[in-house]
Amino acid sequence: MVTLSDVARKANVSKMTVSRVINHPEKVTDELKELVFQAMKDLNYKPNAAAKALVNNKTQIIKFFILEEIDTTEPYYMNLLMGISKTLDQYQYSLQLITQNSFDLGQSDGYIITGMREKHAEWIERLEKPFVLFGENRYGYDYVDTDNALGTSYATQHAIDSGYTNIVYIGIDVKESFEYSREAGYINTMQKYKMVPKIYRFDNRSRYTFDFITKNIHRFPKKTAFICSSDRLAIGIERGIQNKGEKLPDDYGIIGFDGVFLDQIAHPQLTTIKQPVIEMGMACATMILNKIKQDGAPQGNELFNPTLVVRGTTINRE
Repeated sequence: MVTLSDVARKANVSKMTVSRVINHPEKVTDELKELVFQAMKDLNYKPNAAAKALVNNKTQIIKFFILEEIDTTEPYYMNLLMGISKTLDQYQYSLQLITQNSFDLGQSDGYIITGMREKHAEWIERLEKPFVLFGENRYGYDYVDTDNALGTSYATQHAIDSGYTNIVYIGIDVKESFEYSREAGYINTMQKYKMVPKIYRFDNRSRYTFDFITKNIHRFPKKTAFICSSDRLAIGIERGIQNKGEKLPDDYGIIGFDGVFLDQIAHPQLTTIKQPVIEMGMACATMILNKIKQDGAPQGNELFNPTLVVRGTTINRE
């Protein structure tokens, strides 16, 4: 078994230097770090995570805390967890997935929190360990998210450029920052072209939008495009239109939001606003590790630009 002494001998430095590189790399020159890391790589030496945690008075654990009930088997959240874990693993941190019922069980160095709603603000204020949110908020907490307004702006612009003359927004019925931003992106783009916004809101379930369109398709003239706040809502719209025997994308257009999995199983596949979810997960992990390292110092927010992916539910004039 390779030991710390072997690494020190290989790098031609003291054991104390090797220990400092492993446990306090910020206190060592880049030249020394490169020397020691290369020796570790050559000898296939893996630092003992438990020993490192003990030296630094850390647990080497980050908890991923779910405040609202979500389906963690959905690919969106699996991609998010993959991104978080990928970065934490580089720093020998482990990730624990917890809910409110298990929040107080076990120790950790900090939290990544998702699903925050207005009702949780008072509780979050009492947290004693560093935390960052996945999802924008209006309370000044550090967070990582997609630029939601930019995403729906892209979607609305694409619908207009594709020749649709009636542009309708299908939103998620929650009074939260991300939804306000998505609606704002749609409204601002509509106003830019002096078009009247039309907004309908539903719980984020495809059955609700399916029922709505099935019963109300007559209210929407041909050349209507539906800008949806999620791919889940968009799939309901798509199935409802097909159920009424209408044509996609010539008569009606649909644009979703997320671009993780549901957009690809739809038929035809959905035009959507794709979020870089794995990269956002990696950013969450980087942000919480930096915050821990800096004794809880504010990190601000990081917004990722989404991408318009044009598929079979909109006319493509390019």
